[in-house]
Amino acid sequence: MITPEQCRAARALLDWTQRELAARANLTDVTIREFERGKSRLKDSTAQLVRLVLESAGVTFIDANGGGPGVRLTEQSPSN
Repeated sequence: MITPEQCRAARALLDWTQRELAARANLTDVTIREFERGKSRLKDSTAQLVRLVLESAGVTFIDANGGGPGVRLTEQSPSN
């Protein structure tokens, strides 16, 4: 799904605030803040939505494959 650490890292890669991610996912700032702080869990459907929003902005999620889960930016081809 998505971990709080992945969410924070993905936002950092995109230079998004918690408020910006919340607005793009149609969630409250509190929902994102509490999730990233580990104070609450997201419903599966909400976690999928957050991940989809981040992926549509160019974030690729990396599964835990011995080194732990992570994120990276997808290379964007220059548009002409």
